[in-house]
Amino acid sequence: MDWNFLIRNNSSLSVSTDTRNLPAGCVFFALHGERFDGNKFAKQALESGASLAVIDNPEYALPDGTLLVPNTLLALQDLARAWRRELGLPIIGITGTNGKTTTKELLATVLSTQYNLHYTQGNLNNQIGVPLTLLQITRAHELAIVEMGASHPGDIKELVDIAEPNYGLITNVGRAHLEGFGSFEGVQRTKRELYDYLVAHQGTIFRNADNPYLASMHDSALSSLPISNSPQSGRPIAADAASNSRLVAYATGTMPSGTHLVGEYNAENVSAAICVGEYFGVSREQALEAIRQYVPTNNRSQAMQTANNQLIVDAYNANPTSMQAAINAFKGDTYILGAMRELGEYSHLEHQNIVNMLAERKADTVFLVGEEYLQTTSPYPVFENVELLHKHFEEQPPLKGKSILLKGSRSTQMEKLLDVL
Repeated sequence: MDWNFLIRNNSSLSVSTDTRNLPAGCVFFALHGERFDGNKFAKQALESGASLAVIDNPEYALPDGTLLVPNTLLALQDLARAWRRELGLPIIGITGTNGKTTTKELLATVLSTQYNLHYTQGNLNNQIGVPLTLLQITRAHELAIVEMGASHPGDIKELVDIAEPNYGLITNVGRAHLEGFGSFEGVQRTKRELYDYLVAHQGTIFRNADNPYLASMHDSALSSLPISNSPQSGRPIAADAASNSRLVAYATGTMPSGTHLVGEYNAENVSAAICVGEYFGVSREQALEAIRQYVPTNNRSQAMQTANNQLIVDAYNANPTSMQAAINAFKGDTYILGAMRELGEYSHLEHQNIVNMLAERKADTVFLVGEEYLQTTSPYPVFENVELLHKHFEEQPPLKGKSILLKGSRSTQMEKLLDVL
């Protein structure tokens, strides 16, 4: 679709998908799903100040103010792609099993020292969030970072085809969302779609040279280009594309002193941010200073001191890889761990592996939350949900003087325990 009537001569775009948040003059996209239909709110959106409502159900068309399209989500993505092309600024795409949000935040902290930067806010990293992120970029921005999440094969390809990144970074790959991906190999194939795009479009890849999975995925991307001969040179086009793509490698490194980040596993996130920063002209010293000023939020590896205990709160996400890394890095005495979700047929095995790992470490004080742990052979107390553990802590003498790791999948809501710890 030709979106010039929205793009032409505009320094920025204002788009909303929620009638509860409608900036004056915005374009409202009537998205819909199994349990909601934004088309029903088109009239309300216009009455509340939207300049246009994009709908895909003719039943809700109005003489003035509505634009009927075949599919509102595809229209939102198409507008985002058109706006991205209109702006033409460099875009860095980030994905990975663990650390992508932290790496994005660190990289934004570093690059913001020299650039007018836009980057993914919160967790807007899916098929709706990525278009909204792109549409928040203005002509004043010089550079953008777009985080890309995935839980099914093809997800990253869909997102790179919208964002069209010039640069890309995969933090790592691990055993997460196995229910959707089917296997660890499925995780690798899907995350590799970022490499595939960058290789095919002569982009730049930032890669941890110490990660053999990423090296293998990069090699596969280089060798999987369709081969045809260039009419100009006679050379295979695949070979030309591969030779024109660029690799910038960095080492995992060690955690620098003086940061607010918790856990040695953050070393690779820091190294990635420094590497990309240096590529874009931010000195290592500047990058380190910016990283030392960064304070984690949103329950991501946050160090918290309560009246009774020292907490490491990492309750935003959990999968077997990140859970094992957190346990290995933890130097304290008390583990409060929630279930890991979306593991499908691997769920029992992976939860038993965590229990076994704690036993091997001779962990003395452990509390486990979630039905998944009830199915394991566990020497530790297991609570079906976080509310039951909360009640347990209320009824028992409070934990005092403990160093506590609090970690679990977002859906287990481990942060509900903070007031009793």
